[in-house]
Order: sequence, then C-alpha cells, then structure tokens
Amino acid sequence: MNTPTYFKANVLIDVEQPLQLLDLKIPDLKDHQVLVKMHMAGLCRSQLMESKGLRGEDKYLPHLMGHEGVGEVIAVGNSVTKVKQGNRVVLGWLKGSGIDSGGTHLISKEGQTINAGPVTTFSEYSVISENRVTICPEGISNELAVLLGCALPTGAGMVLNQIKPHPNSDVILIGLGGIGISALIMLKHFRPKKIIVVDIEQSKCDLALQLGADEAYLYEEASLALLKEQHPNGFDYAIESAGLCETIEFAFNNIHNSGKCYFASHPKTGDFIKLDPHQLICGKQIFGTWGGNCNPDKDLKSIADIIQNLDIPIDSLISHRYALDQINEAISALERREITRAIITFENIEV
Repeated sequence: MNTPTYFKANVLIDVEQPLQLLDLKIPDLKDHQVLVKMHMAGLCRSQLMESKGLRGEDKYLPHLMGHEGVGEVIAVGNSVTKVKQGNRVVLGWLKGSGIDSGGTHLISKEGQTINAGPVTTFSEYSVISENRVTICPEGISNELAVLLGCALPTGAGMVLNQIKPHPNSDVILIGLGGIGISALIMLKHFRPKKIIVVDIEQSKCDLALQLGADEAYLYEEASLALLKEQHPNGFDYAIESAGLCETIEFAFNNIHNSGKCYFASHPKTGDFIKLDPHQLICGKQIFGTWGGNCNPDKDLKSIADIIQNLDIPIDSLISHRYALDQINEAISALERREITRAIITFENIEV
C-alpha cells in the first residue's frame, strides 16, 4: 500500500470552536509507535466535553481528538512486538500490553505544530502508542470492532467485571447512550430478574425495550413518580451513564440499603455529587468505573464473543454515520442528544 505524504485530520484549534480539517504530514515513527490507516472511529461524550472546554484547562491545544477506532497497521516503529503490518487493530484509550510511547507532534502543510496524544482517531491515519492497540478479534465486523475501543469495554465491561448481577436481582440503568446500551446488552447475558431503564429521550427508551429491557421510564417528573410507585423498595444495582451529577445522585437514591450504585459518567470539571452520608452508613455503596476494569488484551475478545452469541444486531448500537468532514455536525447532534453512538467513516476523502 502506498502511504501518502499528507493525510486529513480534524484538529481542535481552540475550545468552543469547530474542529478544523487540516492536512498533516505523516511523521517518522518513534520507538513503540504504530501507524494505522483508519477504517472507522467512534464519537462519544468525552469529545463533546473536551471540545467545549468542560474538562478543565486544555494545555495541549491545538491537538487531534478521538479515542475509539478500528483500522489497519501500515507501519511500526522500532521495538514494536505487539502488532505487525497488515494487522487489523482496535484503538482505545485503555492501556494494554506493550510500551507507552507517549504522544507525538505533527506538522501541517502550513507549518503549524499539532499535538497528538497516545491515541487519536479523527483522522485518515493515526500514530498510536503500542499499548493502545489490540489485535482485532477474528470474525467481527468493523462496526463491532470500533465500539470495542470505548463504549463496549466501559459499559459491557462494567457489568462483566464489576457488577456481575445475580439472577434474582433488580437493576436500574440510567442513560442510554453508547455506554448505557452496551451495559444493557451485557445485562442480558447475565439475565437478572428485572432490567429497568431511564432516559430523557423516548426513542432511546424504545430501543432499550427492543433490546430486552423490562420497563422504561422517561427522565421527567410524572414518569419518575410512576417508577417510584412501581418500585418503592429500590433496586439491587443501579448503573449510571447519563453524564450528569444529578443522574449519579438519582441512581444512588434508587438503590435499597444493601444496593450498589456504579457510575461511568465524567461530568464537567468542578461539578460535585451530593450524597446523604446516612445512606452510606445504612449500607448503600457507590463505585466509579475506569473503562469497566477491562484488560483490552483479554476482555475485548470475551465481550465480542458474548455479543455474537447473544445475536444482538450491532446496528442497534450505532445510530448515526458521518464522514470525516462532518465531524462538527456529529458533535452538535450529540450535544442535542440525538445520538446513541455515532461512527466516523473514512471514505471519499481526497488526500
């Protein structure tokens, strides 16, 4: 394969500004770096928060973005042993085996220096640290593979590695984006007695019911009053992935005194949750999750196998598809809560 001199990449020049599609020069690889030609990339709430400046001071502007993808290895730097040219790989933010090469600096056609972290995915080619690539499980589609970079290990992994709900348990799941739907799918694997879902969008509640949730409630006053009436004793487990402090608090308040609350949300920097200490004394427990406690080298294949055995239509997780030059449209749609999970494709972009 002929590798071009330049490739197109979406760059965050400044927060609260649209990303710019620039031509960047493919650099010489450092030790333990991998050059990947992107097939697909996923868009998640982290990129929305980052682009809006809600993750605190951004010291690395201008920089590339994205941390979920699938592609083909085009070249490897010295000392890379984990993958080789031609391998199809999953790109993700969770660290696996291999050496962490750190970030890199790229140069635009105009001579501007652009920063890139150990993994970025909103570009035709990406320079990735060896420990952020995992050989793709055999026999799976790119659509499933791209979600193994973030949504599935975080959502499904949280259920698989941390919660492990018992068959007689009642579970409430708040927030039905990519992570929430991924958690729902893994809940179906464990078959708890009841799965109750809550979201602010009716379309996402309807999707969850199609995928096997037992009941769905809108996140609004009348519907939540009905939820309380129907389940006055609380739940064994609450899973929260809606991205807000108030929904983390809601999840905690809806478990019983022996219940456990797990949250995957990362609200904006400076926001804090408020909990009643007496509820903790009474026995309630609350946990965060760091990528579902997943080890990419082991868990990605396990998650993929489970999803394939459940015969879940993977398109149910992917609600929208965008071209690389439509990234700002995709981020805006995510902000409007129109997206479950969007993927970026890399076809028909002239280099």
